[in-house]
Amino acid sequence: MSRFNYILAESANGVMTITLNRPDKRNALTPSLIQELTLALHEAESCSCGVVILTGAGPAFCAGLDLEHLETMTAHTAEESRRDSENMARVLRALYDFPKPVIAAVNGPAMAAGMALATIPDFTLAVPEAKFGYTEVRVGFVPAIVASFLLRQVGEKHTRDLLLTGRLLQAQEAHQLGLVTQVVAKEELMRTAQALAQSLLLNSPQAMQSVKRLLARHASRRLDEEIADAIEANAQQRSTEDFKEGVQAFLHRRRADWPSTRTKA
Repeated sequence: MSRFNYILAESANGVMTITLNRPDKRNALTPSLIQELTLALHEAESCSCGVVILTGAGPAFCAGLDLEHLETMTAHTAEESRRDSENMARVLRALYDFPKPVIAAVNGPAMAAGMALATIPDFTLAVPEAKFGYTEVRVGFVPAIVASFLLRQVGEKHTRDLLLTGRLLQAQEAHQLGLVTQVVAKEELMRTAQALAQSLLLNSPQAMQSVKRLLARHASRRLDEEIADAIEANAQQRSTEDFKEGVQAFLHRRRADWPSTRTKA
């Protein structure tokens, strides 16, 4: 495997474990981390491992976009915003289309894009303390790219609830919605993930890849169109005054004064 700065990639007993490794930043996503994760998945696809486990270092799984990057996004050009959105779409699609089984071992909070990383894999094991939420609307953002995946997981009514309210889910509710496969005690999380991985390794690799390829193909054409629309919506939202105000309010821990609600003269 390549040497990475923000993730760890270790292979043993037929399993590749990829760990988001910015524990001091709650594994928040930066362009570099997203690029490294995409590369690690690409390398895991062609290596001898049969299963991938994705987890986070420290008390959080992934806090979503890094605050410093979030602030710089308000000054991005349209082209930079589109490229940023495309990079996020690429890593989420890589997870969704990955030919081998992927297990997310969610060791703590998984917010916004971090929730997508936690719930798109084939299996999601989560500790009881884990919290989930697509909180983008709270900062004037649009969780456009994740919407297509979420619709397939929980249906339109639950998708509208989660994306419009930005509310947080406890692990048990996420399990009831079908976003989490199993709630596991913290001290048992990695052991349970490894046991599941070993049980999957007993199956035919070719058959499992055929199953995953079939499921991906069923969704592919529609997903291609939806994600193209989502990238555009995501990029456009970054130029809005509500987004700029939402980011500043979030960074300064104050209530947002949404420009879109102000009375026009």
